[in-house]
Order: sequence, then C-alpha cells, then structure tokens
Amino acid sequence: MGESIIRGLQEGIAHARGEIKLCTRTIHVPDEVDVRAIRENSGMSQSEFAARYGFSPRTLQEWEQRRASPDNAVRAYLTVIARNPRAVEEALKRAS
Repeated sequence: MGESIIRGLQEGIAHARGEIKLCTRTIHVPDEVDVRAIRENSGMSQSEFAARYGFSPRTLQEWEQRRASPDNAVRAYLTVIARNPRAVEEALKRAS
C-alpha cells in the first residue's frame, strides 16, 4: 500500500510540474431537473421522498412549485435518484 501512495504522490508532483497529464472525467449535471416528476415516478408522497433522501419537506415543496431551484450538487443527487434509486438507498443505508 505504501508503494501505491508513493507512486500517487510522484504522479501528482509530475502533474504539477507539467511533466504528465492525468486522466480526467467531465460529469454533466443538468441545468434543470423536474423534481415533481422524479418524486412522482418514485411512487412516494412528498413526506416519504423527503424522509428517504434527506430533504426538508418544505424545501421539496418549494422545488416542486418552482419557487426555488436545487443547487448544482442537489441536481446531481436528484439525477442519481431518478436513474438509480437503489444505488442511493444502498449508499445511505445505515450500518446494522
């Protein structure tokens, strides 16, 4: 493990010096998400959806009524909820 850490640090230094280019990924986060559609597709009420995914029920209402908009990180989170809710639930599951 120590060798892996050293190799990573060496790569970071070489990158900082401009000697190598590291692989990067660009993640697309939608400019807008339809919060109501995501929740309705889940089959949950507002209170159930808010409780399951850690949102304030009032904030969820504001988003659904378009009086407020989720920020970039929340739009990314909602996109994952829409596309792979089981992955989110697994990641958020409490350890027994």
